[in-house]
Amino acid sequence: MKKFATLFTDSYKELKHVRTITTAAMFGALAIILGMFSIDFGNYIRIGFASIPNGIISYLFGPIVGGLFSGSMDVLKYLLKPNGPFFPGLTMVTLLSGFMYGCFYYKKAMTLKRVLISKFIVMLICNVILNTICLSILYGKGFMVILPARALKNLVMWPIDSMIFYTLVKALDTMGVFQIIQKTKASRAK
Repeated sequence: MKKFATLFTDSYKELKHVRTITTAAMFGALAIILGMFSIDFGNYIRIGFASIPNGIISYLFGPIVGGLFSGSMDVLKYLLKPNGPFFPGLTMVTLLSGFMYGCFYYKKAMTLKRVLISKFIVMLICNVILNTICLSILYGKGFMVILPARALKNLVMWPIDSMIFYTLVKALDTMGVFQIIQKTKASRAK
């Protein structure tokens, strides 16, 4: 339990460093660009890859930074490209997903199994259940009317999103992008 609590305190301490803020800003710009190219199928289904930078920030800096980053990016992307009415519940779900990814990834080895499990849990809880509840409230449609299409979309996207995220993180790690950040963290700790 102490190790789990340390996960949050270490992530919170990451907010005090300029490198964290600048890295989050760069990935935030990437998230905004990727968010502009999402494909909408009506009001209920959107396919996009803007969640990739959210996962990377959660991997690098933990659940606190990941949740704050995801929530703030949701609001910023909405302000830049409004798509329907704004609903704070959807922002809270996005914040929760960044938080959950941080719990799965922060200070842990990145494996395909870990990515598949984390993506499945986040997609089930956040995308399928909570987002569908929010959309049901927002648009006045029945939960069970929206649920089948959203569940099918997430089931199809689960392995695709998982493979893209895992491959990208491994490629960035192999290129040494994360080593620069890790060296900076190590030098700060001394």
